[in-house]
Amino acid sequence: MLHYNTYEKSPDHEWVVFIHGAGGSSSIWYKQVKDFRKNYNVLLVDLRGHGRSKTSLKTLKKYSFEVITKDVIQVLDHLKIEQAHFVGISLGTIVIRELAELQSERVQSLVMGGAIMKLNLRSKVLLKLGVWLKSVLPYMLLYRFFAFIIMPKGNHKESRSLFIREAKKLYQKEFIRWFKLAAGLNAKLKFFWDKELSIPTLYIMGEQDHMFLPSIKKLSEAHRYSTLQVVQNCGHVVNVEQPETFNQKVLQFLQSPSKFMLLD
Repeated sequence: MLHYNTYEKSPDHEWVVFIHGAGGSSSIWYKQVKDFRKNYNVLLVDLRGHGRSKTSLKTLKKYSFEVITKDVIQVLDHLKIEQAHFVGISLGTIVIRELAELQSERVQSLVMGGAIMKLNLRSKVLLKLGVWLKSVLPYMLLYRFFAFIIMPKGNHKESRSLFIREAKKLYQKEFIRWFKLAAGLNAKLKFFWDKELSIPTLYIMGEQDHMFLPSIKKLSEAHRYSTLQVVQNCGHVVNVEQPETFNQKVLQFLQSPSKFMLLD
């Protein structure tokens, strides 16, 4: 089973489940725990191959988002969490969207931070370049390169450094598995784009998230159960760069997710 941490206020309180992105771990949520545990039960999960889940599961040669998501579902089943709000960052947003696809009845709402719901031309070129170079370049050099492309500005330094530090804890084979997973995203993202679920969804994006914000603007306009909050002077990893704003906007959304839906 995946490694996890819980902060349980009481059995009567709702759960919020936090899912990190590729190369990170549950430690990236350290600026959220204090605020969220005041009014919610909190679950933090280390995804397969990350954090303290490195050796807790049988290693597979090839990953899929369905396999990774079922790891999370196993934790929910173990803890007897029937329903929860799910908060994801970066590639973690794909995991929670996949969970909503597999078991929508468990999902009270989705919060998609630094969401990846479409790959633009630049990201496609970068991923193809990475596929060509992954066998000849040290994986950390490749990861640093991608981190600087996605989070290039000075105010992104903390997020960039955090993810690089966490990525150092990955084995090279593990990095390659996740890289291949990201490189094959197109079909799944198109499916998510075309099929909206009737679940209240908050997209919370940094205004400087040049790789992914433009597509999320279009998606949130097209999907009637979605709303977008843009955080000023902020890049891809909104929960680390602007934690106070992130926490405030997400907690406000969680109080009444349905009022954010664009209903007739």
